[in-house]
Amino acid sequence: MTKVVLDMSMSLDGFIAGSNVGREYPMGVNGESLHTWIFSTPKDKVDADVEREMFARTGAVIVGNRTFEVGVDLWEDVPFPVPTFVLTHQGREKLIQKSGTFIFVTDGIESALQQARAAAGDKDVRLMGADVAQQFLRAGLIDELQINHVPILLGDGGPFI
Repeated sequence: MTKVVLDMSMSLDGFIAGSNVGREYPMGVNGESLHTWIFSTPKDKVDADVEREMFARTGAVIVGNRTFEVGVDLWEDVPFPVPTFVLTHQGREKLIQKSGTFIFVTDGIESALQQARAAAGDKDVRLMGADVAQQFLRAGLIDELQINHVPILLGDGGPFI
């Protein structure tokens, strides 16, 4: 059965992004430190297992427009090789990438979730972005939450809640 899953990397002081998120700093100032566990080589076995499971279980992704805007050039593709639904107020045509497609949803989180569930089949719908996480948490639509605590202190930035 499809689950709605939120995986967040969070600093020990509760931030999921650094300050000043934008094109210059897609994860905010020093925010990229939150994801070094994903991109490090060689990987710790536990980290490698978490990453492998994350990719294997993902059938669709829902992101916010801000996450899309700051991430699309960095990713040079969809963030996972599956359909990615972008919550936005401004509609646009699908954006086809090499590993998947960005589909822009203008009619709210319930519509995005319905479309993502249909696309995911028996795999999970993964959420990305602080605003999306907060909207889905408030609506009670998250089935599984995993916090990956990263042993850093950011001191400022985007809080989890």
